[in-house]
Amino acid sequence: MIKMKKGNKINKFDVESNLKLIAKTSLIVFVGIFISKILAYIFRITIARYYGPEVYGLFSLATMIFGMTITFSLLGLTSGLARFIPQYRGKNESNQLSYLFRFTKKVLLITSVISALFLFFLSEFIAVNIFHNIDLIIWIKILSFFVPIAILSGIFLEAIKSYELISYHSFIFNILQNVMRVLILAILILLGFNAPSAIVSYCLGFLAVLIASYAVCRYKIPGLFLKSKLSKKCKLKVRKGFLSYSIPLLFLGIVSIIFYWVDSFFLGYFKGAEAVGFYNAAVPIALLLAIIPEIFMQLFFPMINRHYSKNNFELINQLSKQIGKWIFMVNLPIFILIFIFPGAAINILFGSQYLIAENALRILIFGSFIASIGIISNNLLSMIGKSKLILVDIIIASIMNIILNVLLIPLPSILGIDNSLGINGAAIATTISVVSLSLLFFFQAKKNIGIIPMRLKMIKLFIIGIIPGVVLFYLRAFFPSQNLLFVALLVLSFLAVNAILTLVSNSLDENDIIIINAIWRRISRCPKKSKF
Repeated sequence: MIKMKKGNKINKFDVESNLKLIAKTSLIVFVGIFISKILAYIFRITIARYYGPEVYGLFSLATMIFGMTITFSLLGLTSGLARFIPQYRGKNESNQLSYLFRFTKKVLLITSVISALFLFFLSEFIAVNIFHNIDLIIWIKILSFFVPIAILSGIFLEAIKSYELISYHSFIFNILQNVMRVLILAILILLGFNAPSAIVSYCLGFLAVLIASYAVCRYKIPGLFLKSKLSKKCKLKVRKGFLSYSIPLLFLGIVSIIFYWVDSFFLGYFKGAEAVGFYNAAVPIALLLAIIPEIFMQLFFPMINRHYSKNNFELINQLSKQIGKWIFMVNLPIFILIFIFPGAAINILFGSQYLIAENALRILIFGSFIASIGIISNNLLSMIGKSKLILVDIIIASIMNIILNVLLIPLPSILGIDNSLGINGAAIATTISVVSLSLLFFFQAKKNIGIIPMRLKMIKLFIIGIIPGVVLFYLRAFFPSQNLLFVALLVLSFLAVNAILTLVSNSLDENDIIIINAIWRRISRCPKKSKF
């Protein structure tokens, strides 16, 4: 266990300044992610509504296969960059940094080309022998051409984020990519192209990201492209340290992608593309709870790595607890609302034909809420280099997920029990696995670094959220759920009551007030009028 020194006091200003930086950056990221999610949902909803559940299922299966291929190709190296670039920056070791970046590019360019060839020539086998759908072949072949593009864009994006150029990262990854996908999809539909146009527009988004991210790295971080002056001995040392951390992340990435896609995989195998389409109406809504952690993690992970290189453990402790509280405070009311009104959420976004996934969404949103808290502990374990331990955790959770999916997707239908095409079984399997994994991260972070990313006031926030939530749960019986106006009024009433109770119960601490004031000043700041 890495212990924090008992007498190691930190300056209050250090905590406040770092939290303000996270809040300021998070505001930028929030705008980017908010726009991104709207565009991403427009993209998915267009495919789901225009082409129907089966084509939407094919799209989900194809992107799953593509994601697995990308993970194999990356070898865990971009995750290694996320840790080593901030640490080399903190120590002003520019030669090591530039060498590491060039080394990563060369290796991943080779692996991406090899992976693309494998995907192209195995497309028929995957489509016919595994998913029993010949229409999937063309989708996989199109995707294979974009594997190197996606890999290279990922390298440049990781560098931008590691240099804490969050506004650039947010614009390219969240806005530009999704704008291009929506525009291209709309153009292809208007021109009368058939279903594979969905995957073409998806892929061309990666091309836009590659061009933009390369330009930012070239002009904002030119030092990355300089030739390193390190000796062969130093280069060997850099490679050894980098690979010893990153290679386990290859297996971590493989197991992670299996973990997060195993439900869609087995639904496709046992039930077909249509069931995958229905299920993937619930998954994106459940993943709404990942937005808030994503906003904070953009800067939180590189920041704690930089402070870790300077042994600022108490500062890391305070930042972790505060970010944990913010994630919990924002996500709890969202979780309660979606849990109470899953049908309304699905109907608004995907249409009434996808309401079969209503109960699956209730199950998935619970797992997503727990995972949103566990991500901080995951980042803390990565910070101290526990990639092998994280790998073991995800292997355990993945095996559990596979076994539960195999049992729960087909078995109820065999017994004559309604399982909504197996999607409820898939949701239960995934939720049990996600909760178990989050608990493992939580207890291991406590054991290895002594940090619990929670504050006592979170108990008060939980009670504040649950009380009006229970009232709302019973009130919904008196209002028709199909009437979106009544649902909207109930939702707004709940949010207003929750906000008032949070304020009057003193659930906000000094840091919360400082950050809220800082964000408000930034939002309300207007340019002064020119005087003539």
